Amino acid sequence: MKTPLRFPLLPGIVRLRVGAALGLLAGAILAAAAADQAAAPALSPEDQALLKRIDTGYYGKPQIPLKTNLNYASSSADVEPYGGVKPYKEHFLVQMEYAGSGRGIPEPERVDTVKIGFLGPIMPTVSVATGGKSHNEEALGIAMLQAIRMAIEEANARGGYHKRGIPFELCVRNDNALWGASGSEVIHLAYKDNVWAIIGGIDGANTHIAIRVALKIEIPWMTPGDLDPTYIETNIPWVMRCIGDDRQLNYLLVDYAMRKLDCKRPAIIRSSNRYGRFGVREIRDSCRRLGRPSVIEMAYKGGAQAFDMQLDRIAEYKPDVIFHWGNGDDAARVLNAIRARGWKQPFLTCDRAVSDDFVKIAGPNAEGVICGYPWNPDRQDPKLEAFREGFKKRYGALPDTYAAHAYDGANMLLWAIQTAGLNRAKIRDVLAYRTEPFQGVTGQIPLSSAMDDVGEVFLAIREKGKWIYRSREDLGIPRGKVIEKPRVEREQASAK
Repeated sequence: MKTPLRFPLLPGIVRLRVGAALGLLAGAILAAAAADQAAAPALSPEDQALLKRIDTGYYGKPQIPLKTNLNYASSSADVEPYGGVKPYKEHFLVQMEYAGSGRGIPEPERVDTVKIGFLGPIMPTVSVATGGKSHNEEALGIAMLQAIRMAIEEANARGGYHKRGIPFELCVRNDNALWGASGSEVIHLAYKDNVWAIIGGIDGANTHIAIRVALKIEIPWMTPGDLDPTYIETNIPWVMRCIGDDRQLNYLLVDYAMRKLDCKRPAIIRSSNRYGRFGVREIRDSCRRLGRPSVIEMAYKGGAQAFDMQLDRIAEYKPDVIFHWGNGDDAARVLNAIRARGWKQPFLTCDRAVSDDFVKIAGPNAEGVICGYPWNPDRQDPKLEAFREGFKKRYGALPDTYAAHAYDGANMLLWAIQTAGLNRAKIRDVLAYRTEPFQGVTGQIPLSSAMDDVGEVFLAIREKGKWIYRSREDLGIPRGKVIEKPRVEREQASAK
């Protein structure tokens, strides 16, 4: 059932009602739900046992072992920070516990729809925080919104919230690139719209603020679009991410350049915003720890058309590989400027270059470009094919990576609500304590102890006019030794 996207003329506010939540269409949904309730998916024995253990009331605490990892983010010992120092304590290996009273809050007696919130960039804005126009992320935010909307419509077609026979409803707020405003939007979603969970986030700075507000409110937050490594390192028990982050992509790109290609003089050029600055952090650190530090790092303002100053400086250091981090259109212009000088170095960049903008602007120069990518869109999966067909039929275009991960994140929240009921703490619990990976259209989504997606990441390589996706194993990319033992328990801190 399709509902048009509307943008009422209200400053800073965007509302979207999804799936026949009101009016005459609600009757159709409720009738379908009533007929469908008997066919609602039964809970697995594991889910039933988990629900009993988290039913602790206001003052109890679930007696469930906290999820524990032996290594943070599958880091090789030779790129771990402070490799020669044995730490007193290592963070992010043991799951952060929620010990509040939220599990005792009963479901409301009357609720007409089950609301889920979305916060993302869907309208351009201008602010001091971004130095002008927002980060050109609206296209990514709209793709996420479309996929989430599709997931909720499909859930409503299956009967909505099965326990009550009522539809799900999506409440949408624009992320307008102002830190304080982002927090205000979360407050609006939680206390005025009364949503049960929130999905969204692309801009790293805005998302950092938003999830801290979510912590105070105690509301589950799912992020499918912010790949900032420091996002999950806030270690907030209400926050989870369903996409591989830039740390994982950095490790794979560095291993490809340093361990496979044996490059020795890496250079970095990136956008001057937070996305570029934090996006290359593990590239910079890993190269240094491998004894091949970046010879130079240059920044440019997003949307720049000329890079003579940056490239003149880079040329002085004679790099043998160039890492780039920034939006896809910026990546294409940087690449064109590099190739115009006759430079032949490998050009390794981020997932945002896997875009129509990049290919259109870069033209023939796109051939051979290598991008870190959080999943493999070429994988054969009936669920993925059905999603692609449904998205194209619904919106007239194939879904990008932000749409695919947003669809998975929305379905994870929908599953959690169906399983746990209308209690924010229990919705969080069933996701946090789930032991099996979630089977999404992007593949398996295993959540780490920090509730980050630690599934396999890939390289997207432009070959013969198309993107080819290759795993570490496909390309025979070596990696350093990953020690599956906490550093505090090792005889020495690193493998050295």
